[in-house]
Amino acid sequence: MKVMKEKSECVSLSPTGDCVPSPPECERVCVFGTGDLGRSLGLRLLQAGHGVLFGSRRPKSCRLLPHGAQVLCHAAAAQSTRLIFIAVQREHYDFLVPLANQLKGKVCMDLSNNLRTNQYPEANAEYLQSLVPGAEVVKGFNTLSAWALQNGPLAGKQMKANKTTPFDFDNTEAWGTDSFYVLGILGFCLYVLLGITSLPSVGAALSWREFSFVQSKLGHLTLLLCTAHTYLYGWNKFLRSSTYKWYTPPGYMLCLVLPSVVLLLKLLLITPCVDRTITRIRQGWERGVAGGQETKISPLKIITVINGCFYIP
Repeated sequence: MKVMKEKSECVSLSPTGDCVPSPPECERVCVFGTGDLGRSLGLRLLQAGHGVLFGSRRPKSCRLLPHGAQVLCHAAAAQSTRLIFIAVQREHYDFLVPLANQLKGKVCMDLSNNLRTNQYPEANAEYLQSLVPGAEVVKGFNTLSAWALQNGPLAGKQMKANKTTPFDFDNTEAWGTDSFYVLGILGFCLYVLLGITSLPSVGAALSWREFSFVQSKLGHLTLLLCTAHTYLYGWNKFLRSSTYKWYTPPGYMLCLVLPSVVLLLKLLLITPCVDRTITRIRQGWERGVAGGQETKISPLKIITVINGCFYIP
């Protein structure tokens, strides 16, 4: 009667890959769980030549399982094999408690992982052993994802191709790509900061030195970062003739003209010889006309208007 019941609960499954049923001499294994990981593991076991039994709560409603496998209820599947793969999460281990007698003397391999470390006081395998003390619980295959199991042959072909054709990693290209993203992120953040300080409510709360530093120093730094970001976007395209269609540069090159000129002029103005002279002129010094002598006159009072407030240096 027990054999007839197991036979009646077997369900024919639709194929998901070209799997050949295992020969009669191969050992049959059981997989508890018909999710992504269970189906992928069953597919690999079938391709390795093993017979596969899936244990499910609802055998007749299981679909998309590998061709050549059978699906039974948990009790029937556990009695038919010696090795059982537990491909379910820890939260659903309760169904194993009524199967303690069927799992006695069996080898149960725990494939589960928790969402975060130290989520439970004991490991999943220890918890599983406490539920089925008569079984031999081992841990395995928990570092393999369902995607890795499904794409095993493809990954093997890629490794073989890389072995025959070595992959040449370009450090310069990688450095340029990383710098492109870093400069873009930093430039955008500083640009947002400049926009916030330009608001009347924020600018009124800043002193003249703070406002001058943000709008001048950080402004030029933002322009430098964004310009370098665009230069890295072009990278070596500047030297390629194919970039200049109809002998005209692309848009991002034209956008670099004005900021590049501004940065060059700023670089000229901050050189020590020029900056020293400009600073002295701003402080009220001028060169005398006769004899080339320098005479000091009363400094020019420059009144700066910021957000309706007058600042006299």
